[in-house]
Amino acid sequence: MSLDIFWFLPTHGDGKYLGTAEGARAVDHGYLSQIAQAADRLGYGGVLIPTGRSCEDSWLVAASLIPLTQRLKFLVALRPGIISPTVAARQAATLDRLSNGRALFNLVTGGDPEELAGDGLHLSHAERYQAAVEFTRIWRRVLEGENVDYDGAHIQVSGARLLYPPLQQPRPPLYFGGSSDAAQELAAEQVELYLTWGEPPAAVAEKIAQVRAKAAAHGREVRFGIRLHVIVRETSAEAWAAAERLISHLDQDTIDRAQASLARFDSVGQQRMAALHGGSRDNLEVSPNLWAGVGLVRGGAGTALVGDGPTVAARVKEYAALGIDTFIFSGYPHLEESYRVAELLFPHLDVARPERPESRGYVSPFGEMISSDILPKAASAS
Repeated sequence: MSLDIFWFLPTHGDGKYLGTAEGARAVDHGYLSQIAQAADRLGYGGVLIPTGRSCEDSWLVAASLIPLTQRLKFLVALRPGIISPTVAARQAATLDRLSNGRALFNLVTGGDPEELAGDGLHLSHAERYQAAVEFTRIWRRVLEGENVDYDGAHIQVSGARLLYPPLQQPRPPLYFGGSSDAAQELAAEQVELYLTWGEPPAAVAEKIAQVRAKAAAHGREVRFGIRLHVIVRETSAEAWAAAERLISHLDQDTIDRAQASLARFDSVGQQRMAALHGGSRDNLEVSPNLWAGVGLVRGGAGTALVGDGPTVAARVKEYAALGIDTFIFSGYPHLEESYRVAELLFPHLDVARPERPESRGYVSPFGEMISSDILPKAASAS
């Protein structure tokens, strides 16, 4: 099975060490362009662009990088509760057309109540998932060309529709990650690819089995992906030394403050990440070659595969054997590590190499749109 390998754009900062300004580098458009163009040339299938108040806006970053890349796909964040699903559908179709079908979308419900309140969202964990289900149902149907009336507990639309369709049909794929039962139910009903953070293989296998069973109850199948950091070197000894250097500037006070901040999250996935290391630098190898050191101070994905190329490839194949076909990797600093992973890991894997899409566009049957009410139903992408 060929694997889709994605990279990561560090729009919230980058550097050589975690938890310190030493070795940190400015993240501006030029630097993000370097990383995106490197990933494009090296054969990565796409890039994940994070979201949140500590990040540059993922949609604007993706749009700015379209003309600088040729094959790379952009996995950008959909934020239910923050934006109208109909407006989000129009934005998604536009990004898909402008990128020649290189747009992917990642549903992010959020896990930090404080940050969500700052964006005007004051729903409980359960209510957020109810709203996310409503949002996604509308978003999908509008992108697929339906005229949508929907009267939900959180969202109501009347006559919602899209005049200019996306290039990818019936619509661009939807990715999503969440570890709670509500999250798995949402994934089973509505998404194409379910993402997990890098937990030990047995825990990942359990989650996959749960989502598969829930999807089957809806008469659906779901693909699977995993989000991991990678520290790969020519020898395993060098890789483990690099892992230790990454956290060499961390003291316990910094770790404690980071963990106290992350403890306010109501994300089940974040709680599972924190449980792997327990806020301690001891016993960070939580499974063979799976290292939890990143999660000492970083929210979200907190584990890394560590080793030489053949060893890391063997661990990747263990996850692939569970049914995972998409791997979203990252490493510090992201520019240099994109090369290391491609040079040292790719040769040991069957990596799906993206092709350059042909330029396509949408042609209105009237040339210039003359009325939003008379667009024929037969209008289509060309």
